[in-house]
Amino acid sequence: MTREELSAFLDQEFPQIHHGGRTYHVEAVGPLWARLRMDYHERHIRPGGTLSGPSMMGLADLALYAAILAQIGPVALAVTTSLNFNFLRKPDQRALIADCRLLKLGKRLAVGEVSMVSEGSTDVVCHATGTYSIPLRP
Repeated sequence: MTREELSAFLDQEFPQIHHGGRTYHVEAVGPLWARLRMDYHERHIRPGGTLSGPSMMGLADLALYAAILAQIGPVALAVTTSLNFNFLRKPDQRALIADCRLLKLGKRLAVGEVSMVSEGSTDVVCHATGTYSIPLRP
């Protein structure tokens, strides 16, 4: 799937991610990778003005899903089977960029890693790994 096709698919199948306004954006996709951006928005912050852990977890999960679908096409029922997070430093008060790289893309399972940085920085604020189950296709 192209970036445009993937964005349209997410808008159609998961409109709830844009409730209250669009803050998630598919920036780019390529062979076994995807880049997403989550805007800095009040619904993603926690006390102290930093982006919340649950918001970063959601971005990582969405980045994995996007990277997988960019390769296999619109499979809405691909599901997360595991996620692991390492929060490394406090993100800046700006958009968060998630770069996902797929480590394995099989017929039934996909494994990937996501590195997140504050927009304009190279310091990784969160690193995640995850596995998705891909349903059998008829």
